[in-house]
Amino acid sequence: MSRRWPLLVFDWDGTLMDSTGAIVRAAQAAIADLGLPSRSDESICSIIGLGLRESWQALFPDLETDAYEHFVASYRDHFVQRERASSRLYPGVTEALLMLGERGCRLAVATGKSRRGLDHDLEHTELGHFFDATRTADETRSKPHPEMLCSLMSELGFAPGQTLMIGDTEFDLLMAQAAGASALAVTWGAHPTARLRAHDPAGCLDSVEQIPLWLEQIEAELAQGG
Repeated sequence: MSRRWPLLVFDWDGTLMDSTGAIVRAAQAAIADLGLPSRSDESICSIIGLGLRESWQALFPDLETDAYEHFVASYRDHFVQRERASSRLYPGVTEALLMLGERGCRLAVATGKSRRGLDHDLEHTELGHFFDATRTADETRSKPHPEMLCSLMSELGFAPGQTLMIGDTEFDLLMAQAAGASALAVTWGAHPTARLRAHDPAGCLDSVEQIPLWLEQIEAELAQGG
């Protein structure tokens, strides 16, 4: 088992699943359906990682919340019926998870998705067996609140100092910070590298394949230091 971080918690969309474009397209279609004020693709990318309610509040802080349910229904319809099929695992994800599991790491997922959405993806990608526990935004408070991560640590029996949160948004990094855990930023998802580095993660990687190698290097440095 890893000496430094025996528990690795992954974000899903934008970290393991290449779904950022699908999320943006579904949100834009829902905005158009409801005649809501237009928002740029960049502004939608900026709130990926939050729960749907928090995303709505960030995109439309001046609008009445009674339109929220209509937005969610339209967004989910567009995502499920038109966009979800375009989502794919990033290259190397399965191999990286296999390597980490073989090294004795415990793996979990903390995501802004719904439980229904995550369960669909875990079944479709056949990755469910890799993860010892998962949490979604409709089960806990949304990122960046630490509840999601704290709940996983409590269930699996790990302290914050034993836990590494891996994600592509600043909300992942802020959640880890609030929970007292470490964070690893990945640059292939929703948020730009500069935005991620501003939160001083333990590392900032550019490909999935680098994750096991980076962790191996950390372990080697620990071993050399005794």
